[in-house]
Amino acid sequence: MIRPAMSPIASTCEPPTVPGWATQRGSVTSDAEAAFMAGAALHALDTLVRAAPPWAGAWRQRQALKCAAAAVRLAGRAEDEAALRDAWHLRSPGDDPGPSGAIFVAWKRLASRSPAVDADGLRGICDLLGVRWDGALATIPERMDDLLRSAPPAPFMAAAIAGHVHAARPEAAFLGWWLADLSLAQRLRWPRPVPLLMAQVHSSAFRTEGARGAKIRPGEQKFERAVCLAVAQASVEACRLAADIARTAARLAAAAPKLRAKGAGEAIRLLLDEDAVPGSLQTPHLSRWGARRLFERLTGLGAVRELSGRATFRIYGL
Repeated sequence: MIRPAMSPIASTCEPPTVPGWATQRGSVTSDAEAAFMAGAALHALDTLVRAAPPWAGAWRQRQALKCAAAAVRLAGRAEDEAALRDAWHLRSPGDDPGPSGAIFVAWKRLASRSPAVDADGLRGICDLLGVRWDGALATIPERMDDLLRSAPPAPFMAAAIAGHVHAARPEAAFLGWWLADLSLAQRLRWPRPVPLLMAQVHSSAFRTEGARGAKIRPGEQKFERAVCLAVAQASVEACRLAADIARTAARLAAAAPKLRAKGAGEAIRLLLDEDAVPGSLQTPHLSRWGARRLFERLTGLGAVRELSGRATFRIYGL
């Protein structure tokens, strides 16, 4: 049994919400208004990040999945969030994750690493994203350091680094947005980045007004405004996701003292840290049979969700 005092989810956090007056309800016609909205939304998100709730890992990883699915779509591939999750958990250890899986790995790393960046680490991310490494990309860490010293507002730093990557390598859009989220974390002094902006590239934030609005690209007029709007909307969605995860985590906290399975604490820790955990989980203290029984128990208590929709090889998460 997991004793309440020993539960890894003993602390609670009520996720903040972005105030209604700071959310977009129509066209935004000025940079100042867009920046105001981004600042208000980032304040709510910053409050959440600094609260460091026990389920923050699962929240970041689910944000990573969302961003990876948007990147895969931009690459012209078919996998959605569910397909990426399935492929990740169905693979055998050491298997090549494939092009879409590699994109997913890049965003998973973003969500779990410190926001520091160097040339070697950046080269590894380029390999995952299928971006050819060259001297122009090797200068990016220095450029990010220069931007950090000049201390622009966080959304403008994100826009600047996305624009820098686009100018150097226009085909490296994935890398630009990956680094934009990294730069937000650097500027806001977060311990880990929150994947945000890649999921907004298909949104109205990057479209000009009109029924057939053209896409606003890095370096173009109104790009900084578009990034501010994207940051605001991404923050709204991230806070909503956090609220959803927090509710499930609260039910998991209530269920934890009722669990008698040896090794249940290890499974709970994984549920709090990851987007999903396979039902076939095995640990030094939990057999595959024990894990299946544990997840069935937690599902019955409403403390986890089965995410695959399959009758076999199930996947569970908050």
